[in-house]
Amino acid sequence: MGCDRNCGLIAGAVIGAVLAVFGGILMPVGDMLIEKTIKKEIVLEEGTLAFKNWVKTGTEVYRQFWIYDVQNPQEVMVNSSNIKVKQRGPYTYRVRYLAKENITQDPEDHTVSFVQPNGAIFEPSLSVGTENDTFTVLNLAVAGAAHIYQNAFVQSVLNSLIKKSKSSMFQNRTLKELLWGYKDPFLTLVPYPVPTTVGVFYPYNNTVDGVYKVFSGKDNISKVAIIDTYKGKRSIYAVFESDINLKGIPVYRFVLPSKAFASPVQNPDNHCFCTEAIISKNCTSYGVLDISKCKEGKPVYISLPHFLHASPDISEPIEGLNPNEEEHRTYLDIEPITGFTLRFAKRLQVNMLVKPARKIEALKSLTRNYIVPILWLNETGTIGDEKAETFRKQVTGKINLLGLVEIILLSVGVVMFVAFMISYCACRSKKVK
Repeated sequence: MGCDRNCGLIAGAVIGAVLAVFGGILMPVGDMLIEKTIKKEIVLEEGTLAFKNWVKTGTEVYRQFWIYDVQNPQEVMVNSSNIKVKQRGPYTYRVRYLAKENITQDPEDHTVSFVQPNGAIFEPSLSVGTENDTFTVLNLAVAGAAHIYQNAFVQSVLNSLIKKSKSSMFQNRTLKELLWGYKDPFLTLVPYPVPTTVGVFYPYNNTVDGVYKVFSGKDNISKVAIIDTYKGKRSIYAVFESDINLKGIPVYRFVLPSKAFASPVQNPDNHCFCTEAIISKNCTSYGVLDISKCKEGKPVYISLPHFLHASPDISEPIEGLNPNEEEHRTYLDIEPITGFTLRFAKRLQVNMLVKPARKIEALKSLTRNYIVPILWLNETGTIGDEKAETFRKQVTGKINLLGLVEIILLSVGVVMFVAFMISYCACRSKKVK
């Protein structure tokens, strides 16, 4: 009878040990099997579920605009006063709803190249007004021409055309005109061939954005869909900030660091964005990047909204700005197992440099340079509730279930082993007595 009891206790301990060992083995082996299964479906190549959803995303992406409406245009032109602005928005468009085109796989470096067709559909229900709302904004043509053509004689000619067209430093434009283009009255009078349509995003519809080059994830699952280059150049980077939960899915939040807009003194990688020694105070100003080389010489600068993280010399001439880290920073929420971006907010401000010009009456009273904010945008997308549920079932759920099984087997096995061994030892000690 004692033998049967002891044998039973030893058998229970052995079973517990086996369960504990199996639970321990299941951790790396199970994780490896699930990763292999997931990896098979999330790499960006023909035939995978991820590729199908990536070519034409089912997630709705919106681009919101806030326009800086200038409140004191005459005062600025006459007295070179601080520019007082009032932001108006959001005005919302649906974007990135067209399928990617010219998709090319490169098996050698495990990347996929493509272009994204542009299109924008106005969403009245998500906007504060209509596309016909009017704003007082910087005259893009006047500011641009004065910067590109700095010869005194040429500026005298331009001045006569500006006056004849009744143009000035500022202008009134509708939302639709400002964003997507309008025939400029000053440029239409120029006696030699120049583009006469002006707009912050002109041309846009029926054009393409790219070429983008992203990682397929074939060799490294954590890099899937991450941009390698954009138009042949290295893309801007983000840094890890925190772990958060998005609709029941654990994700990593990455943010655009302030260093991305730092001066070349602080960040040598930005030396190519410093082209104006006077404007940049010998490349010590920070918070804006000069992209005029990408805009055919037009003095366009980009920054974070409301000049977030910009040096005081940039923001002080502009009144009405309220930079806020939470509202104005750029971030991405990335699911760490698949590398998929499940939510993002890309925030950017478009500005234009305007300088005094003695031969142009509209600008001759200015006594200082201004980097004038035109608008800022927030392009955002979040995984939908239905897709989030599918993702939880297909990816997160399987991993959580496996983790639960691993813990149960390990816990039960350890408890059984310890309990039966204690009982066995107790029985042995009684027998000795």
